[in-house]
Amino acid sequence: MSFTISKKHELVPTIHRIDVEALRLAEKAMPGQFVILRIDEHGERIPLTIADFDASAGTITLIFQEIGKTTRQLALLAAGDQITDFTGPLGRPSEIRGFGTVVCVGGGVGIAPIFPIARGMREAGNRVISVIGARSESILFWEDRMDEASSELYVATDDGTKGHHGFVTDIVQNILERGERIDRVIAIGPPVMMRAVAGVTKPFCVKTVVSLNPIMVDGTGMCGACRVLVGNETKFACVDGPEFDAHEVDFTLLMNRLAMYLPEEKEALERYEH
Repeated sequence: MSFTISKKHELVPTIHRIDVEALRLAEKAMPGQFVILRIDEHGERIPLTIADFDASAGTITLIFQEIGKTTRQLALLAAGDQITDFTGPLGRPSEIRGFGTVVCVGGGVGIAPIFPIARGMREAGNRVISVIGARSESILFWEDRMDEASSELYVATDDGTKGHHGFVTDIVQNILERGERIDRVIAIGPPVMMRAVAGVTKPFCVKTVVSLNPIMVDGTGMCGACRVLVGNETKFACVDGPEFDAHEVDFTLLMNRLAMYLPEEKEALERYEH
């Protein structure tokens, strides 16, 4: 069985959106979950967090950035092309209920998976304060969708071309220092960003959740490749997560493991391009 790409377009340079026809997945998908796809029978399996889902249309929306060989290859596909394997929804869904006031933080491509969480939180009756950021306005996307899903929306760019000139953590710090009650913070983005958000929220004793993206192979807890250290206990991101308590995650170990195969990933991309 193969899965058809119904829509495909570039949101901003190197960041793409694809909608994949997968009725059974779309009917079961929930915010915070992910899929593992394989483009063809010779391809590698890669995990991508679900950015949106439409049960009536039977589609799953994914957003990805061209980084390695497989994402470069995926970016070359068009509407009508097919993907050999498309497995999911995997992982534990986000805990969505009436917390009160929730801050949703999305950095870079992390804006995509934070969107369904923010929308779900607001639908559950929460006041949702969203903070999104990117290096520059030129690679910022879905500002309009995040605005619709939020009670308040703040934007930060590293170079100051849009919104606050600085980092999302600056805005999170300001929100916490306003003195109002914040019941939960959810952050998704590069590990260094999520670690920084955890560092900001910890002194305020605000429950903070992050979605981890370690190296992953089977997505069912069998291979152990996605193991992370949380509260001095080994967890598997695919079945125990991908969301964990940010204040208990060993981010140094996570980032070290993410860098383990960078030479091989670089070589694979170079071979593909040549």
